[in-house]
Amino acid sequence: MRIMAVSDSIIDHLYSHDVHERLPKVDLLIGCGDLPFYYLDFLVSSIDRPLFYVRGNHDVGPQYTSDGRVLDHVPGGVDIHGRVIHTKGLIIAGLEGSMRYRPKAPYMYTEREMSWNVYRLAPLLLWNSVRYGRYLDILVTHSPPLGIHDGRDLAHTGFKVLRSFMRRFRPRYLLHGHVHVYRNDVPRITRFEETTVINVYPYRLIDIPNQEQTDSK
Repeated sequence: MRIMAVSDSIIDHLYSHDVHERLPKVDLLIGCGDLPFYYLDFLVSSIDRPLFYVRGNHDVGPQYTSDGRVLDHVPGGVDIHGRVIHTKGLIIAGLEGSMRYRPKAPYMYTEREMSWNVYRLAPLLLWNSVRYGRYLDILVTHSPPLGIHDGRDLAHTGFKVLRSFMRRFRPRYLLHGHVHVYRNDVPRITRFEETTVINVYPYRLIDIPNQEQTDSK
């Protein structure tokens, strides 16, 4: 299973008519926030694969396309904030937004508010454990966990509850964006207990073994 995850910045060689030929085979698209909906829609149409995404702290208000359309969602994608979905043998959940640094701004959360988002996911994940023998495979977020790939300013501080989430529900991967990385010596992939945390900015191809292969080892 090959996933292409994107976040925060439009990449010219992806936003091109021959992107399908440029890329190796991709099975699934993941959006980690702060990208124009028209860009994500273009990727879905060009690569012809399902897209599941969360919104970032800058995904505010209607978005306008060059042909005059008004978008309030990605036409070819599924917003998975607060949801658990099953696709291509994977269990995926999503949590949007960043730490709140402006009062009442959408797609921003206090630590307590994000904890409530996690609490509402818990029954769905517990049911997965009963039915499938695992809670989930991938958690898609915009912001990173506290102390893992996050920044020092409030806007880029990670959520502490995401660390508790990983300890409790043991996703194989946590994919996030939000933190822009330009230097090669800044970590982008970190192992936290049983979870591989990946900063996908601006995009990353991720090969994930299917669950049957993992369980047989």
